[in-house]
Amino acid sequence: QLQLVESGGGLVQPGGSLRLSCAASGGTLDYYAIGWFRQAPGKEREGVSCISSEGSIEYKDSAKGRFTVSRDSGKNTVYLQMNSLKPEDTAVYYCAGKPRLCALWPTFFRSWGQGTQVNVSS
Repeated sequence: QLQLVESGGGLVQPGGSLRLSCAASGGTLDYYAIGWFRQAPGKEREGVSCISSEGSIEYKDSAKGRFTVSRDSGKNTVYLQMNSLKPEDTAVYYCAGKPRLCALWPTFFRSWGQGTQVNVSS
C-alpha cells in the first residue's frame, strides 16, 4: 500500500517561498498520480495541484504562476515549490495518491500523508 510522508512546511513571510516534499514508499510513483491539497482552519480541504503518473500537471487557479509541482522518480518523491506566498496560503498541506490520473477533488484519493503546516505571516 502506498505510504506518503510530507515535509518542508514552516513559517514564511508574505512573498517568500517554500518547497514541500512528498516521499513515497510501498509503491512507485511511476504508477500513481500525486495530488497536493490544503486545509485551512474552518475550511474544507481543497486541491492545489496534481501530477499524473505520466507527468500531466494540473493546478488550482490560485496556484497557477506561483506553485510548481514536480517529480523525482529516482527518489520516489514529489515536490511542490511555492513562491510569492500569501497569508491566504496558510494551511495544512497534504499529499495524496491515486492510480494514474489526476484529480483536484480529495474524494478520489485513498492514500494520504499526515500533512505539513504552512504559515504565511509577517
